[in-house]
Amino acid sequence: MPLATGAKQGVIDKYRLHEKDTGSPEVQIALLSQRIEYLTEHFKVHKKDHHSRRGLLQLVSQRRRLLNYLKKSDIKRYSGIVSSLSLRK
Repeated sequence: MPLATGAKQGVIDKYRLHEKDTGSPEVQIALLSQRIEYLTEHFKVHKKDHHSRRGLLQLVSQRRRLLNYLKKSDIKRYSGIVSSLSLRK
C-alpha cells in the first residue's frame, strides 16, 4: 500500500536538499524506510503473506543500494541520513 499523500509530502519536506528536491538519495531512502516500517507492522498481523514479504526484501535491497551509493559519494550526507532515520550501520 502506498503512503498517504500528506505523509509522503511530510517526509519529502523533511529530507529534501532544496525547494524542488524530490529525488535525492536522502528523500528516496526516507520514503523507502517509511514503506519498510509499514510492511514490518503488516507482517506482525499477516505472518503468511509471502508475496508481500518478497516486495519487502526488494525495498530493503533498494535502500541498501542507495545507502551504498551515498556512502561512496558523500560520507557526511550518508552519516546524516543514517543517524536521522536511526538505521543500523
